[in-house]
Amino acid sequence: MAALGLLGAVLVGCGGGTAETTLSGRPAAPSAGAAVGGPKPARVPAAPPTMAPGPGGLTPVYERRTKGTEKVVALTFDADMTADQGPRAARGERFDNPELIATLRRLKVDATVFMTGRWAEEYPEQARSIGGDPRFEIANHSYSHYAFATPCYGLPTVPGPDMTADVQRAFDAFRDAGALNVVPYFRFPGGCYDDAALRALAPAGVTAVQWDVVSGDAFAKDADAVAEQVLDGVRPGSLVVLHCTRSAAPVTERAIRRIVPELRARGYRFVKVSELMSR
Repeated sequence: MAALGLLGAVLVGCGGGTAETTLSGRPAAPSAGAAVGGPKPARVPAAPPTMAPGPGGLTPVYERRTKGTEKVVALTFDADMTADQGPRAARGERFDNPELIATLRRLKVDATVFMTGRWAEEYPEQARSIGGDPRFEIANHSYSHYAFATPCYGLPTVPGPDMTADVQRAFDAFRDAGALNVVPYFRFPGGCYDDAALRALAPAGVTAVQWDVVSGDAFAKDADAVAEQVLDGVRPGSLVVLHCTRSAAPVTERAIRRIVPELRARGYRFVKVSELMSR
């Protein structure tokens, strides 16, 4: 599938030669008959960590780092745009937030952006820029931003047989935008899921990523209230959910300007989800 090519390219690297990958994009083990000796292959980056499937092969779910007391925290930003919001974008509604990304860069904050495929189609240059910045990684937030379980905040629902295809379509959109630094993580739209969704997504080989700190930035008008909610909730190993959507989360950038220095003053270091999961 096209999405496999994307993840293979991201995780295996580019240049001469090919490598087999699993559905999650991780390099496959060498075959028993592989040649030994000869020129050493080019060094490839380690694949991002993933979790083993749950009981019955269910897609695993990661919410926070639970071991150790190291003061690390992962800020994650959902770049939401549903499949049917194109007309609203054409009328001038902004689902992006370049000022937020610029602030994260200026403050030297590592972060993970959970992006919908429709968002990447609408803002391909921004998707490419985010994906090309080593401070960021792009994770999958579905193509359509439709719900994978009901009820879910009034979102339309993706039929079970179409769930894996929806995720793969998002990976295709990242590839078409030229985005790199794509990791095999998935966030359910609205955070809504059930065992049926976890079972349906198993062939995608992704790790579902939730959170333990809700920022409350969606539709918020008070940046200080958002900042205080995050600051009150963060613990060592926390995973915070915020948004990278100007029209739906207009005060997030201002909240970040307070959150980052205050957490650093408490001794926290900002990491991407892949690093949080690996520690």
